[in-house]
Amino acid sequence: MKWSFVIQQKFKTAIILGGMMCMIVAATLISRMNMQGIDKSFSSIYQDRLIPATNIIYLTENLYGKRLSLEKFLLSDEMCNSEEIAAGLSSHNNHIDSLIKAFEKTYLVDQEAKSLGAFKNRVAEYALLEKVIINLYASGHVAAGKELFEGAGARTFQSTIHNLNELTSIQSRVGQELMKETKSDMASFSLISFLQIALAIIIGLIVIVLVQNSTIISKSKASKDSGGYFNLN
Repeated sequence: MKWSFVIQQKFKTAIILGGMMCMIVAATLISRMNMQGIDKSFSSIYQDRLIPATNIIYLTENLYGKRLSLEKFLLSDEMCNSEEIAAGLSSHNNHIDSLIKAFEKTYLVDQEAKSLGAFKNRVAEYALLEKVIINLYASGHVAAGKELFEGAGARTFQSTIHNLNELTSIQSRVGQELMKETKSDMASFSLISFLQIALAIIIGLIVIVLVQNSTIISKSKASKDSGGYFNLN
């Protein structure tokens, strides 16, 4: 009966140990998934947030560069070469187009996609106004060119900058959400790691207890066997 009880206890212990091992394996898999999520979040922060944020700076620089160049051209006391300013503006436009295309290749939430689309439209409108202003200047209608520059040109430029600022705001908000997700994954990873350590300690203690019990039982059996032999003699 005693040996039957011992076997039952060992069987129960084996089931408990097996369950704990399964928990450790599951925790390891979850930890791996969390690490993949953290890696993805950091990659997204760099590829889809940091690089576009840098591109926004360059977009702003090129937009203001165009505005200042055209303003200097119109306010100059001497007649300037319209082809030269047109070439300069075209260079800025090419840079802007390249930056927008790079922006479009990143992951965009719905609001970003809409804001970027509006920004592209404003950029195209402003580029068209620039051509009209230069044509007016080249044809001798300098006053009309200045009026268009200070009127519709200024409004379109401000609208373009507004769209760009809107993109920056969305970028910041989405970046903060990604950081929150990363912190959540890190917290889960820390908790699971603590659980794994705790389970490992518990398993170690159970093994120690089993070894001690086996030693005691072995000694008890040996004592009985010795006693039996002594009685026979």
